[in-house]
Amino acid sequence: MNEAPHASPHTAPGDTPPSSAGPSRRTVLAAATATAAVTLPQLSAAAAHAEPRRTDDLLYIGTWGLNQVHAVRFDPDHGTMTSLGSVAEVSSNWVEIHPTRPVLYAASGEQGGSIRVFRIDDASGALRQTGEVRAQEAPGVSGGLSYIGLNEDADTLLVADFSAGAAATLPVDAHGGLRAVASRVHDTGSGPSPRQAGPHPHHVVVDPGGRFALVADFGADRVFVYDYDRATHRISAGTSHGPGSFATAAGSGPRRLAFHPDGRTVHLLNELTADIQVLNWDGRRGTLTSRQLLTTNAPGHTGTTSAAELALGHDGRHVYASNRGDNALVVLAVEPGSGRLTEVQRLPCGGVTPWSFSLHPRGRWLFVANEASSTVNLFRVDPRSGLLTDTGTSVAVPNPDCVKIRSTHGAQRPGRL
Repeated sequence: MNEAPHASPHTAPGDTPPSSAGPSRRTVLAAATATAAVTLPQLSAAAAHAEPRRTDDLLYIGTWGLNQVHAVRFDPDHGTMTSLGSVAEVSSNWVEIHPTRPVLYAASGEQGGSIRVFRIDDASGALRQTGEVRAQEAPGVSGGLSYIGLNEDADTLLVADFSAGAAATLPVDAHGGLRAVASRVHDTGSGPSPRQAGPHPHHVVVDPGGRFALVADFGADRVFVYDYDRATHRISAGTSHGPGSFATAAGSGPRRLAFHPDGRTVHLLNELTADIQVLNWDGRRGTLTSRQLLTTNAPGHTGTTSAAELALGHDGRHVYASNRGDNALVVLAVEPGSGRLTEVQRLPCGGVTPWSFSLHPRGRWLFVANEASSTVNLFRVDPRSGLLTDTGTSVAVPNPDCVKIRSTHGAQRPGRL
């Protein structure tokens, strides 16, 4: 099996190096890190005196290469963000939050692929570590995990291990704690890009029927389809012939998957070619077929080509994507019946290198993690048109790689990535 080369502190496994446009990263990081350093002791002092603020939400942000998780208090009624600084000194390639329990999971970039479990204090935003599980079977593998996420039942943590070329599952107990790895599968294949020397899973999702796990593999130019067993939390090849798969164009670099609410459509974002594929999903046979392919690049685009994030709006009428080559957000309308996509908006992301974004459960807000400019930027979502408006509001967070929401307003599933 081929392993990914060791990533630099500011380059994620499977990620295109950030654009050089905009402010110097060294300058921005120096200021942002200094802010975080000042905030740390203030947070500790405030935690003892804070009163619960039940109308506000908490945002938790992973930081690439800086071994920190940051927290932000968000007021969804007024659209204001207040930094709480660093609340955990741990590697955080990706974070996830349990939909009903005050629990946060942080996937590391360290050897061994540790996943740490934290208890969230809703009043102060503070985190307290309660557990840790190693997701990799080979402790010598360099680099770490590229994604973690929960299935719809929130009883299984899905893991994409970019460096080891594997996907894994970990059972989640009734309190949100993690058990040992239940299953691990290794993808196969490679692509023409120097960054595709071997398989590199970048995303794992379970289909709406709960029978299959789909793995978007950046290195193999494939979406692998594994069997999924709800009772045992295990994924497997299913047959001696290996998993099913859907082949993308050579050198496309599959990165993100999102099921449409109709259960018959899958949207796939390819990083290296910066395009979106609309795929037909047969939930009985576990097969994918192509329906549409369209670019997220601007007309006349030159230079770096790199797409990063993908999500569907709450009602399934719009698809959102981020393009790091253009430092842009793209909104696409879903045509009723056919499910085909049409671009309806393209706008600047508010910073540099929109690594990821998250939609608020109420559907009115979108948070963008602009990694190279070290800001999390707030956009307003029009509930009818789906269009975005840059509010001009942002908060400084060094090297943000993802934003997850601990909401006080119920369900947290809509728009989940």
